Amino acid sequence: MRILFLYSTLIIVMACSFTSCNFRRGVLPDLKETFSKKDKNPFGGYVFFSQLQQIFYRNNIYVEQQHFESTWQGIADTASLYIAVSKNLFLTEEAQKAMLSYAYSGNTLFISSENIDSTLMDSLGCKASQLFGNNESLESMKYTAVSLDTTFYTAASYSYFYYPMVSYFSAYDTATTNVLGTNENGKANFIEILYGRGKVYLHSEPRALSNYFLLQKKNYLYLQSLFAFTGRTPEHIYWDDYYNKRNYPSAKNSKNAFQLLLQYPATAGAFWLAILLLALYVLFGGKRRQRVIITKLPTANTTVAFTETIGRLYLQKKDNRNIAGKMIRYFQEYIRKQYFLNTSQINHEFITTLSRKSTVPEETTAALFELIREAQEGGEISDEQLLFLNSQIDIFYKKNQ
Repeated sequence: MRILFLYSTLIIVMACSFTSCNFRRGVLPDLKETFSKKDKNPFGGYVFFSQLQQIFYRNNIYVEQQHFESTWQGIADTASLYIAVSKNLFLTEEAQKAMLSYAYSGNTLFISSENIDSTLMDSLGCKASQLFGNNESLESMKYTAVSLDTTFYTAASYSYFYYPMVSYFSAYDTATTNVLGTNENGKANFIEILYGRGKVYLHSEPRALSNYFLLQKKNYLYLQSLFAFTGRTPEHIYWDDYYNKRNYPSAKNSKNAFQLLLQYPATAGAFWLAILLLALYVLFGGKRRQRVIITKLPTANTTVAFTETIGRLYLQKKDNRNIAGKMIRYFQEYIRKQYFLNTSQINHEFITTLSRKSTVPEETTAALFELIREAQEGGEISDEQLLFLNSQIDIFYKKNQ
């Protein structure tokens, strides 16, 4: 039980450090899938955007905060890259046509979304599905993986512990489409579509681009491999910061459905009669009856269950080396941000400078980095070694408070 509590505590501490927030008892980390470039929560896009800046270091990344038809009207590119990552991607008819025109002109369109607008999918001749439905409960959590197709890239599988990745492309035109990646069931979840003089890349698992996924083991290589397919250095790179904040249905589909309802006199009459009766009920019935008082059930505290699930996972895996690696990376990030020091080379000059800036004795600082070196270069790490490493890092933090 003590070891299980240790693992659970380390998981919570790392989650709190990652989200830059104070962890309060009974409150889980924010698991909302925002994929925002500034969001450091588990399913934000901070790591993705930072890695993108490293991959395309020769380019400036332009952040677009308007709908795509306006973006397309303001540029005349023929070799640019537009990246849109969101939980849902719903488009107006004008935006959908603008995206197709953008790709047809020779540009590259990269879309990663669990629910891509059906009108855009129909125009590209493909269809998306979910293998087992969207069953998101603590019991359904497991190690789930994605892979890249060996025909185009070195075979590799990337995994993390969370809800299964079940979205995939069930239909596509094989004459213009290449399958570049699959999920653990062998279903296509990353495809390349040749469209006009350009290309459209569709990716059905945006969680695989989240902070949580990319910080697991060497999963950052998955991101690098995805954009290796885009080829040459783009003319410009655009990052969508508009559609990832919206969750409305397709305007085209909604408009057609409403027009269909009012197309026939009988259904149109019934619709307006229902609206009139509803208005009369609200106007007269609402004054004479007391509103129903809904019993509000207490919020279920899933923190313990979630913590026990994750803690049990690490207890079974005995992956002390993975935990130690994360602790060391967070500590190095703290040094880079707090003291503006480069941690890529640890030598006597670095230790002396860090000791002077942090007011921690040089002997203590040198001993800590020697312990870190042994953890990085050694083999298996015991529970006692992990606890000792954690305590020494904590001592350094406390001396700087």
